[in-house]
Amino acid sequence: MWGCGGRRRRRLGALLLVLLLGGLLLRRFNWSSLVPLQLRGRTLGLQAEDSEFHLEGMPFRIFGGSMHYFRVPKEYWRDRMVKMKTCGLNTLTTYVPWNLHEAANGKFDFSGNLDLEAFLTLAAEVGLWVILRPGPYICSEWDLGGLPSWLLQDPEMQLRTTYKGFTEAVDAYFDHLMTRVVPLQYKKGGPIIAVQVENEYGSYAKDPQYLTYIKMALLDRGIVELLMTSDNRDGLSSGYVEGALATVNFQKMDYSFLDFLDKVQQNKPKMVMEYWTGWFDSWGGPHNIFDADDMVNSVAEVLKTGASINLYMFHGGTNFGFMNGALDSDEYKPDVTSYDYDAVLTEAGDYTSKFFKLRQLFTKIIGQPLPPPPMITAKASYGAVLLPQYVSLWEVLPSIVEPVKSEFPVNMENLPVNDGNGQAYGYTLYETVISGGGQLHSRDHVRDRAQVFVNTVFVGFLDYNTVELSIPEGQGFRQLRLLVENCGRVNYGLVLNEQRKGLIGDVFLNKTPLRNFKIYSLEMKPGFMESLRGVTAWSTIPDYAVGPAFFRGNLQVQYLPRDTFLKLEGWEKGVVFVNGENLGRYWKIGPQETLYLPATWLQPGNNEIIVFEERTAGRIIQSVDMPYLGRTHYLD
Repeated sequence: MWGCGGRRRRRLGALLLVLLLGGLLLRRFNWSSLVPLQLRGRTLGLQAEDSEFHLEGMPFRIFGGSMHYFRVPKEYWRDRMVKMKTCGLNTLTTYVPWNLHEAANGKFDFSGNLDLEAFLTLAAEVGLWVILRPGPYICSEWDLGGLPSWLLQDPEMQLRTTYKGFTEAVDAYFDHLMTRVVPLQYKKGGPIIAVQVENEYGSYAKDPQYLTYIKMALLDRGIVELLMTSDNRDGLSSGYVEGALATVNFQKMDYSFLDFLDKVQQNKPKMVMEYWTGWFDSWGGPHNIFDADDMVNSVAEVLKTGASINLYMFHGGTNFGFMNGALDSDEYKPDVTSYDYDAVLTEAGDYTSKFFKLRQLFTKIIGQPLPPPPMITAKASYGAVLLPQYVSLWEVLPSIVEPVKSEFPVNMENLPVNDGNGQAYGYTLYETVISGGGQLHSRDHVRDRAQVFVNTVFVGFLDYNTVELSIPEGQGFRQLRLLVENCGRVNYGLVLNEQRKGLIGDVFLNKTPLRNFKIYSLEMKPGFMESLRGVTAWSTIPDYAVGPAFFRGNLQVQYLPRDTFLKLEGWEKGVVFVNGENLGRYWKIGPQETLYLPATWLQPGNNEIIVFEERTAGRIIQSVDMPYLGRTHYLD
């Protein structure tokens, strides 16, 4: 009697335990009700009060992916988000680039491809939560880490500190930005469940009061969701601020990283804010690859610990225009135009093996089938594009650019152009008159790369490595011209305050500083390109054409346009514009050999292509249906 009753009790207890565990597992992993458009009665938001996240009181893990709206054509946002959702992710993370939204001091732009509110609303429609990373500094291999160049007009500027000139600018920017962001927070019915305080400040850490200032700048303007910080292992101690959850960034799994989080903050959920799925590329280097199996195995190891994760990048996109950043460790290295990043999706949004391996992993963890991924879109090869028209920079300058006259060289940012905001990107031409030849010495005042001409004859380059050139002797007065390119401002490290471009000081000929300049700002904005179209100096390309010059032709598209890639074999270095849109830079030193041209920038019929070539011009451009990102290097 006693034994039979004991067996019944043990069976009943086992059944209850199974039901309880089953309920816990369902509660733990079935988030079908935890999506932005279905969750009602919101009061608690994302909480980090113990060792796991809770969303509206329910245990929750963040499976996130990074995608930046400003690197992806607006027409493709939904496609990339749906792919994120069908990979098994539940959260999207994005930076907010101050230098695009306030390119001119006090003038804000949140239209078109910069429509942040539309991007965040779309994420909610797709069923993704959002972790917003509003900076003001974002790093992200983006020019000056997203800070606007006009800040550098102040010679005493101290970026990322509580220096008054910086905080006043941040306050004015946040006053505007937060009015757009606050209504889209979780507690107000929006998708934003967390907001990051600055970005990787532990690696900078020049002002111990700065993170508290940024935190309060967010709170005072109505941010009520969970705050986070983000740093690599070495920056965790200095990048932490009271009242925000510290998270860590890395690529190769090392349990000590997560253990260190416990030392910084005890009994808190662990999160890898940036799990680097690949890496960026620099001009002159290889195309970096991170093995798919190694990546997925590392992600699996992170998830086994119970931690949350964000894949940086899920989809990288493109550094269109002149917006790429640069490295400055042992030497200055500008980043390439492509931000493919060897990410989960390619630069053009196509699947990689990483996508399918991750989808399989997340399916096992979630414990329920994922929706099918969208079909891929075919790419087009439009063949050879002839560029038969040509005009030299020297011919068009007087008619479309008014020079600034100055006794001394003036750096880009302090030129009196753009309604007092200075020049942000592109090229600057410095002209002066010389009466003889000799040794031209830059004293390392060229930022970043200068072509040197006597009248229109090319003499050589000046850059970080070459600081001296021989100028040939000649009769009478001649024009000395330095065409200086801003190749991209450094976006990470301790030299952000030193990112002024152009000529940042005197250049000497035979130990005498050059004086009395005509300075031409060549930012190549849409207005400049429109004026260029109308000049009468366009002519048939000669048998041997050299830059600096513009070359023009038409790409013919029948029916509906498709994505394609432009291959500039035989060209040396320059920039490509299609229908007035700046695709970005090319450079024969590689690794990148093609520029991504989205279908949304094309139209049926004629599509105008203008190439600005600095030196050696080819005769054609190839439109191909596959990217060529260069020689590969597998990350250890």
